[in-house]
Amino acid sequence: MSTTYLELSQDGGGAHKFYEVTVQGQLVSVRYGRIGAAGQTQTSTFPTPQKAQAAAAKKIGEKVRKGYAPAVPGQRAPRAVTRRQVSSAPSTARAVAPVLWRFRTGSSAFGIHVDDERCWVGNQAGDVYTLGHTGEVLARYSLPDGVKCLVADDFWIYAGCDDGRVYDLSSKLPFAAYDIAADVDIFWLDIHEGVLNVADRAGRLTVIDHEDEHQWSRGGRGEHAWMVRADDRAVYHGHHRGVTAYAPDGGGELWHTPTRGPVLFGWQEHDAVYAGTAHRVVQRLSKADGALEATYGCDSAVYSCATSPGGRFVFAGDSSSSVYCFDRDGTRLWKLGTGGGSALSMQYHEGRLYLVTTDGSLVCVDASEAAITAAQQGTVPVARDVKLAAATLPTYAPATAVSSVTTVTAAPAGSVVVECVQDGGGRMRVHVVSDGYEPSWNVQFPRAIREPGARYVVDALHAASGGFYRVRGDIRRLR
Repeated sequence: MSTTYLELSQDGGGAHKFYEVTVQGQLVSVRYGRIGAAGQTQTSTFPTPQKAQAAAAKKIGEKVRKGYAPAVPGQRAPRAVTRRQVSSAPSTARAVAPVLWRFRTGSSAFGIHVDDERCWVGNQAGDVYTLGHTGEVLARYSLPDGVKCLVADDFWIYAGCDDGRVYDLSSKLPFAAYDIAADVDIFWLDIHEGVLNVADRAGRLTVIDHEDEHQWSRGGRGEHAWMVRADDRAVYHGHHRGVTAYAPDGGGELWHTPTRGPVLFGWQEHDAVYAGTAHRVVQRLSKADGALEATYGCDSAVYSCATSPGGRFVFAGDSSSSVYCFDRDGTRLWKLGTGGGSALSMQYHEGRLYLVTTDGSLVCVDASEAAITAAQQGTVPVARDVKLAAATLPTYAPATAVSSVTTVTAAPAGSVVVECVQDGGGRMRVHVVSDGYEPSWNVQFPRAIREPGARYVVDALHAASGGFYRVRGDIRRLR
């Protein structure tokens, strides 16, 4: 067995990653990632040991030409991951919002997603909790690193983490669906039809397809890109100089609009994007041409924003622990204190406003007209503090090895069988074996458990518009 270990480390916050190639007989294993992290491993099988050695030499040569150099593992220290530095002052509002319940996650939190069934919150300890709309804790996902954000793409829920990976949390087996380049420091991300769009510390926009393969990137007009939203028409990228829209296919610039201050958060509706800025405003921009349509004025820097369906009401959270509601035209309807820090992320759902605050809490606010009117007059419900019953809480951790997948001897009725195969370039793909599916389409599948020739059973597959399948439900190894 022979192993070659290389590193590429650039000053000024650039690349800081490793690449290791191990040859053992006909097997070539490649491990890569951020320096100091375990990284991701891919293994390929070749017809003869000689062809395996030739393939390994080719991979090493490509990396050396890109600036990688031989190194000793462990000698170079990991580079610190960027944490969003925020301050939170007391609210200047005269009344407090009608908080129904509050769940303290135990660590600073940014990630939030609310759908018809559950509320999701992720924190910097790597914990993702799901709760019912009345506040009961349903489950906990334990991820390897801090959660930067949570996003949904139809049924599928994804968590972007500080280890540079994006985890699919849609089943009982969370898996790394995307492995971001080691020099990309995730600030925010969005996923649309399986295509991942990443905004990072350097102000770049990186686009990756469902097979975790780079499609295109843009250097960005500004730094510190906290906003990225995507739809069929464009990818909307917010940074410290404004919002830029790019064509989803190829990344050609469609329009650019300067904003009143650096963009700190973004939201989207069908025809507009909303940019919350450090200069105390939320600005609504037309998706068609970037034209400024409305401005929503706050009293401090805007950390987060959201809307009710169609943009009928616009909500904002500022750096002074206040939350606002505006009419569509920009008229301020109310301002109230959150009662628990500044809202770093938020989402409106069915008459309630859900906030993730600087103290790491998920807060549910009754945003109905009657509740807000009562709150403005000083009458609010007694907020219920949700308790965590850790001993009985289902906890799910990501798969890291083939052995972590349950093995079955036969495919249950109604399930789907898939198989790991190698394409002409030596890359491991997953295709469908069961009848009734397109056999040439790839399946988005955990890379950590792919093994040449292995078959797996999944509960269901769903076709995406990009010409691939996504897994729903459990994944089991078929013996």
